[in-house]
Parts: sequence; C-alpha cells; structure tokens
Amino acid sequence: MSLLTVRDLVIDYAGTRALDGADLEVAQGETVGLVGESGSGKSTLGSAVGRLLPRSARHTGGEVVVSGEPVFDLPPKRLRHLRKRRLGFVFQDPIASLDPTMRVGNQLRLVLGRRADVGFHLGRVKLDDPRVMRAYPHQLSGGMAQRVAIALAMAASPELLVADEPTAALDSQVREEVLTMVFALAADAGTSILWLSHDLPAMARRCDRVAVMYGGRVVESGPARQVLGAPAHPYTAALAGSAPSAAAHGVRLEPVPGRPPVLTGPSPGCAFAPRCAFAEERCAHERPPPVRVREQDVLCHRAAELAERVAATEATA
Repeated sequence: MSLLTVRDLVIDYAGTRALDGADLEVAQGETVGLVGESGSGKSTLGSAVGRLLPRSARHTGGEVVVSGEPVFDLPPKRLRHLRKRRLGFVFQDPIASLDPTMRVGNQLRLVLGRRADVGFHLGRVKLDDPRVMRAYPHQLSGGMAQRVAIALAMAASPELLVADEPTAALDSQVREEVLTMVFALAADAGTSILWLSHDLPAMARRCDRVAVMYGGRVVESGPARQVLGAPAHPYTAALAGSAPSAAAHGVRLEPVPGRPPVLTGPSPGCAFAPRCAFAEERCAHERPPPVRVREQDVLCHRAAELAERVAATEATA
C-alpha cells in the first residue's frame, strides 16, 4: 500500500520549471532514496510532499497524496494536521530549521505538549546534557542542532519522514552516526523515509528502493541493489560512474558530460538527450514513456536495448 504517491507533478518558479511531471511512490514502512545532481528537482519534490514550497513556486499540474489526503487540495486546518501528525522533515541546515527565538526545550514542548518528557526525546538522539534543553539554537554545534531537529521531526512518530541531505552541513566524523540515528528511530516507529542525498554507497546500504531524478522527472526507480548496481537509464549509469564515494580504488572517474538543463517549460523530449552518448533523433522531441526493465521503471526509449547489450557484454566477459 502506498503511503506517498506523486503523480505527474509540475512545479514552476518564475519562468523556470523545477518539476516536469515527476512520479514517485513510497510504501508504508519503506525507505526510498532520491538521488540526482543539483538542480534535478529533489528538494522541490521533497518540499512538495508537505506543501512547504516557497511563495514563488506555482503548482501547475499533477498531485501529491499522503495517506489518502490530496496535499495541494487540503484547506489550511487539515494541512496543518497532516504536517503535524503524519509528516516529519529534516532539512540540510539544522540551525535555520529551528526557531532562533525559543529555547530547545520549549520548541519540543510546542510539538509534544507542555507535560511531555522533553528529556526522553533528547536522550533518544544522545543529547543527555540538561543544558541543551535550556539552550537557544545558535548556542549549539551543527551536529547537536541536527540532533535536535531529528528529535523534533520524530517526536510525534510520523508516518513519513522527509530527510533532505540531513548530514550535508556536518563533518564526516558525525555523519554516519547521525544517519544511523535517523534510520534507527524511524525503524522503531515504523516510519517510512524519503531520503534526498548524493551519497550513492550509503543509499545502497540503507535504502529499500532508489529513485533517480533528472530534469524534474524520476527517470529510473527500483530496488536499490538493481538501480545502483545495474542501472538501466544512461543517466543513472553516468551518475554512478562519476561518484567519488562509489568508485573502487584505482578506477578512473568519468564525469557526466555537459550541464544539467534549465527548463522554462515542459521538455519536448528526453531532458538528458544533449548529454547522452546513446541518444537518437527521436530523443530530442519525443518524451520517453515509462518502460519496465528487470525490476526497474525507466524513462528511456532505448532502455530495453541497452539492458540487453549490457547483459550480453557481461555474459561474454
């Protein structure tokens, strides 16, 4: 059963198209990684799940459904209830996501109620020092502030947690610990996770499924081991080949050629065509429909053909 369904979602910003018909599903209890270059639409999609888009954004098509609730059609009171009871968010900048005018303990009480055991929730994220409860966000380190943000997001045991690069602002020593904490809390609460990240190896280890975004669309999705280990879309393969954290020792990295597109409207064909070594004439003007390759859903005219070629190469190797 789908907890989150995104269908043909279109979001525009003052002449720029951020989402160009994005589709995504997250099942109850599932962990889904969302990956793509900067500008691919990941953060816009993550924010759209809770209708947390900036004022400059315009929803011009498609829908987002969370637990049967059509997010963009909800009146303000029902939307607030959905955000409070069913959704949790952890953003890139932990300090900016907290209220600078309120002490940490008061922010948690605002979410949980005045009689809540704030110390318990801070203890779950390994912030046992009582001084943290009395501190303002600017008095915390980046790692501590992110732990507070995680405590706030998970305090009400949401059905879905949207984590947008939650360790991007942290140093390498605490990243793994914070990620482990997020996934452990979610597993205990039965919370689904939509995790936005560039860390392909971590996604392979932690996610059930991976969705790859390019040009405002999800161009490939499926089981993490398949998408990252045997990609069926040329962009996924190029992205995996250019990731330093995913490369084996001594393997030469090949950067994805060209630049990501800046769309001003619907892409007439495949947005990746100008950078794709396998593009043919129709790719420039014909939008690829979804096709099934192995266990993946792929937006590529030649996906089946390319998959057969890879399989034949591996068979003769």
